[in-house]
Amino acid sequence: MAGLPGTGKTTLARALAERTSGCVLNKDEIRAALFSPDDIEYSTAQDDFCMEIMLQAARFLLRKNPERKIFLDGRTFSRRYQIDRVLTFATDLSQPWTILECTCSEESARRRLELDPAHPARNRTFSLYLEVRAHFEPVGYGKSVIDTDQPLEECVRQAMTALF
Repeated sequence: MAGLPGTGKTTLARALAERTSGCVLNKDEIRAALFSPDDIEYSTAQDDFCMEIMLQAARFLLRKNPERKIFLDGRTFSRRYQIDRVLTFATDLSQPWTILECTCSEESARRRLELDPAHPARNRTFSLYLEVRAHFEPVGYGKSVIDTDQPLEECVRQAMTALF
């Protein structure tokens, strides 16, 4: 799941996991489980560490059931090396991959970010959205772009078409 903060990645990932009997692995939830609030720093190093934990969890789940859909969530995948790491991982496990990039209007992202105070990532703000957008490296691989300003069911339909 790629896309800027507030673009609906988690909502779509959860809906897809429900429909496919898949699993959502969320970087922000993993970070909150691993680190006390005083140790959370939102650094690149900590993000990358949490991503590696996500990939190890995915490896464990895929060894049990290689057909299971795993949705990696909670990271924007705004840097090429982030996507490259996941694709290398998938290739090493002989797993297919699909990049779903969520987009929405700036106003929708702002509203979503302001209306979700319980999100585990405390740095998830509209300022972060703007900062990540300013440095977002285009996804250089095949992807399906899903405009999450559409109804969730339409987003799920488009994503399911990309997945199967």
